[in-house]
Formats: sequence, structure tokens, C-alpha cells
Amino acid sequence: MVSIVQNTDVKQKDANRAVVVAVTSRAVFNSRAEDDDGVYGESVAFPLLRSMQKVNERLLEENPAESLLFDIVLITTDRHQQQQILCIINSTKHHGLEVSRFCFCNEEDFTESLLKNSVQLFLSTDRNEALQVSQKGVLSALLDENSASCPSEQLRVLLCGDAFSQSDASLTLLSRQAAQSFSAQLGKMRQRFGMFDSPLWITVVTSHGGRESCGDSLRALRSHGVSVDEAYCLAGAPRGPILSLLQPHFLLSESFSGLQD
Repeated sequence: MVSIVQNTDVKQKDANRAVVVAVTSRAVFNSRAEDDDGVYGESVAFPLLRSMQKVNERLLEENPAESLLFDIVLITTDRHQQQQILCIINSTKHHGLEVSRFCFCNEEDFTESLLKNSVQLFLSTDRNEALQVSQKGVLSALLDENSASCPSEQLRVLLCGDAFSQSDASLTLLSRQAAQSFSAQLGKMRQRFGMFDSPLWITVVTSHGGRESCGDSLRALRSHGVSVDEAYCLAGAPRGPILSLLQPHFLLSESFSGLQD
């Protein structure tokens, strides 16, 4: 059974224009760090939601009628946390998080709830959940403890260029379409801001091949309206050092790599 609760403290987004992102509640809150008022502490996805909120605020500053905004859905599948619905909602409001809807469901039907909510990106700390959702054609990314140390004033998205290259045969058609659609919307958001002082920063990294591979990825992204802020060609070198330097909130890759890889 799926239960959806709207957050009446938040103005609901335009369903036809918003970029719907679903995050698991256990990635946002640490239920073991509960205070005397029943408010949960912060977990790894907290800076990510803050940075998305900052993007929304800046977009509305530029244009109060802007409808291309992040629309956050909090997903709960954990049985224990389902019993703590009020704590999750109160914790969201206490911390001032711009969550539009709360979705409480079981593990069997949570992927269907994502499809019903038109989710375009699913974020979780559980690799199995990310894989399960991806198989349904929903773009997914893993979060880990490194996400907790990311800055909250700027949303930093890292695109794995290999996943967007037309020569990469490892992606299914659904996965490729989901990645292209989401990156195109990010590109439109990024265009709303100038070159400097942008609350959204997009970086592309190619893990394999040389400069030609990186060029192919950049051309593929530009064909979908995505102009990146930085590009790195690793040519087979490990991603760990560059990830530590860039501190992205999440990595959109051809595999479900955490930020430690």
C-alpha cells in the first residue's frame, strides 16, 4: 500500500515542468539521532537537498514565475520509519527542507510509486534499490558518506561522460533516454545563470579513452543542450582523486558507483 502526503508548508511545483527527484528518507535523516522533540538528525543527503533548495531560490529570484524547479519527494520503505510518519514530516519541517510530498510504501511497490510520481532521478544509499529502480527506466544515483561533506551553497553534479557517449553500448535504451532527459533539464537550469556565481555546477568526467572520447561526450551533451562548466579526461586513471577534489553531490554514471570509487 502506498500513502502520499503533501507538505502543505511548501508551494507545490508545476507537474508539467518540474524536475522530480526522489530521495529515501534514511538518506536524509538519521533516526538514531533523535532529539527530545522527536526530530531526527541529519544524514548524508542533507547537503544535497539544501543545495537543490538553493538552486530553486536563485531561479525564483531571477524569475518569480519560473516553473523549471526541483520538486523533491521523500520516499520511505523502511518498516520502522513507516511507523514514524509524524517524526519524518516534523523533522522535514523543523529543518526547513523544501520537500513537496512524502511517499510511504513497502519494498514491493516502491518502484511503482516512483513511476506514478513521474520521478526523473532516484537517490539512495542502497545499491540494490538503485539497481531495481534503474531496471524500470528511472535514472538512479548512489549517495555515500562523502555526500555529507559536500557544500550546500552550490549543487555540484558530476556526469560520467562515458554514459552519455553514443558509443557506449552498456546502457539500455531506457537508461540512455532517462540520462539524456535529466541532463537536458539540468542544462536548461544551468543556462538560467551566468558563468560565475552559479548555484548549479556541472562537470563531466570520462574514465576511458583519450581526448577523442571526451570530445564525443561533450558533443553528445551539447546536442541535448548541456554546456558543462568543467571537463576532465582520466584516460583510465582512478576517479577517487578527482572526486575528492570536485566534491560532487552525486555522480551520474554508467554503473552505480558511489563517490568513493
